[in-house]
Amino acid sequence: MTDIIRYEHVDISYNGQLVVNDISFTLQAGEILGIVGESGSGKSTLLKAALGMLGRDGLVTRGDIYYRGLDLPDINERERQKISGAEIGMIFQQAGNSFCPIRTVGTQIKEMMAAHGYDNARLVEQETCEMFTKFGFTEPKRIWQSYPFELSGGMQQRVGVAAAMLLKPKILLADEPTSALDVTVQKQVIEEMLLARELFGTAIILVTHNIGVIRAMADTMLVLHQGKMQEYGPAKDILANPQSAYTQKLLAAVPKLRRSAAGYGQAVASCAS
Repeated sequence: MTDIIRYEHVDISYNGQLVVNDISFTLQAGEILGIVGESGSGKSTLLKAALGMLGRDGLVTRGDIYYRGLDLPDINERERQKISGAEIGMIFQQAGNSFCPIRTVGTQIKEMMAAHGYDNARLVEQETCEMFTKFGFTEPKRIWQSYPFELSGGMQQRVGVAAAMLLKPKILLADEPTSALDVTVQKQVIEEMLLARELFGTAIILVTHNIGVIRAMADTMLVLHQGKMQEYGPAKDILANPQSAYTQKLLAAVPKLRRSAAGYGQAVASCAS
């Protein structure tokens, strides 16, 4: 099977200081890769590198990130704008921060879609409301007409996932998409991302510190510590039989809570970071 994205021996530095060292992994179509590790381990940095979001002080100093034959750190801004959103989508920890508070959700979605050549406003509204319905929103028209501040944080996050999928990207980069949410909304966001894979075959790179989310979603798993790879392989194997001392310590920190029919929070018990 052909890789949809491939990191080869990637080093990333900020202000000349190495923060990610020699990271390699691949992602297949429809695969979900979970990246875990404590705060500052380089998880989010790996995602930002793919979309050129490292800022002025960040730089991929060694290695390659290949997407469909393109080496992403080397492409120009025009090529990156063409890919970003349309082929590689991004969900941030707090999607609400991505919305302008004084303009409606619908207005902002129309502008996003127009930037990618979808300038039929009526059709965009129709397709957006259909997407909202697929993702379980019972009042899609109300969401379309709402200002972001009129939506809860959890609702904003769910809208962010649905909006990211309007362009049907091949890959979704999800940076701590559930960490700021209560347990019930975490479950809804996880279900939305799994539905995106089911409907569109979307591959997902999921950054999280929550081992329960990894158990619920990930096919493969990458463990980072201080910018270095500790383990990489099938998630079920690493969770059942971790090899590195760091991974063993990380998993040992997860509360050992029993599952129950109503207790989704037990399935997403947060790993101490």
